[in-house]
Amino acid sequence: MKNTILLFLLFFGFSGQAQKAEVQKTIETFFEGFHAKDTVKIKSTCSEKLILQSISESPKGNKFSEEKPKEFLLSMANIPAEVQFEEKILSYNIQVDGTMAHAWTPYEFYINGKFSHKGVNAFTLYIDNGQWKIIHLIDTRRK
Repeated sequence: MKNTILLFLLFFGFSGQAQKAEVQKTIETFFEGFHAKDTVKIKSTCSEKLILQSISESPKGNKFSEEKPKEFLLSMANIPAEVQFEEKILSYNIQVDGTMAHAWTPYEFYINGKFSHKGVNAFTLYIDNGQWKIIHLIDTRRK
């Protein structure tokens, strides 16, 4: 009986870790596409019903905004080649419950090597035909 319980705990413990690794890989693939301005790669990680939202924080007040996925992808495709940017993910805190996952990822954002802003991303994902897809992304932005 003890061996059965131990095997059960090991299987589900490793299964949970594997799911978290898959969620993290989806987010990493999203950022690979983001940094390369590769809209096809970005789109491959997202649901067709993706919701994109941001909260910009400043001494003058906070601003909440929403962007349509089509607008986001178009803006990515139109960034000039000489503009380089990097969103450095500082850590991943991933929680999984069956077919839904949430990832909290603090970040720092750089444009042409210069610090621009920092904040946190909050990703919600679900499993669609065996693949994790991003269905909601909201971030905070502060100088």
